[in-house]
Order: sequence, then structure tokens, then C-alpha cells
Amino acid sequence: MFQPVAVLRSSFLAFSLLLAGCAATPVSTPPASATADLRGDALRPAQASGWVRSELYFGVGEESGTADRPQDAPISEERWRAFLDKEVTPRFPDGLTVFDAYGQWLFRGAPQPNRLRTKVLVILHEDTPQRRADIEAIRLAWKQATGHQSVLWSRQPVEVSF
Repeated sequence: MFQPVAVLRSSFLAFSLLLAGCAATPVSTPPASATADLRGDALRPAQASGWVRSELYFGVGEESGTADRPQDAPISEERWRAFLDKEVTPRFPDGLTVFDAYGQWLFRGAPQPNRLRTKVLVILHEDTPQRRADIEAIRLAWKQATGHQSVLWSRQPVEVSF
């Protein structure tokens, strides 16, 4: 025998479940400040070309291994910070990043690599003669201040957005 009330209940239940699936919490849209609408100003453009990422590698730890010169004492955190404040920040006041690292290299003819703690300084900057001269001045200042033989400089083109 046909039972219209049972059919209506089943239909109502199925329809309710269907509506419940449609009534899920809506996806929230991010605030306007978090959208992909890039905006900048003359000094910090939304997108810029002609920039490079310069990485400078500074030995700050006591060297282990053979070398053709006397081993240096470690550079203290205070001495490193004073160097940043005096030589780096005035040349690149808009910002920089420093990583603590560990490094090693093999002197020509040495039987084993030298190993030491290292600071890696990363600066994103426009690729201009002045900026390259600023990097060279930092490298020279470190070598003069510490007696180290070198500061490795690696650079590569980058696309930046602020």
C-alpha cells in the first residue's frame, strides 16, 4: 500500500541534506591588504628589475686545519655587531639579513680543509656601480679589521617586490 507521508518524509530528509551541503561556511576573502594587488612607492616599488642578491661570507670562528698563516682568535658577537653598525648599515640602511653558518675550504696544496664558524650577510640591492663599490668597501674594511685574507662575494640577479 502506498504511504504518502513516508514518501514525503524521505523526500524532505533528502532535500534537507542537499540544502545542508549548499549551506557550508562560505570561503572568506582575504582583506584588501593581503591581496595580490601590488602597490609600492618610488623607493620601494611593487616590482623592480635590475636588482641583485649579494651574499658575503665572513669567517668569525677559530679556524681548524692547516693554513699558511697564524690562526685567528674567534670574532666575538659584539665585534661583529660593531662592524655591521660601522661599515654595513651606513651603506645599506634599508635592510639586510645575517645568517650564522659553518664553512670550510681547502687552501691550495693543503692536505685537509679549514673549518670555521661563518656569518653570511645577504643584501638585496640595485645593481649599480655605487652599490658594487659599497660591497667592495665592506669587504676591504673586514680584511683590514681582522687580517683575514678574503671575504667571499656571491651575487645573482633577482626579482624583488615590496
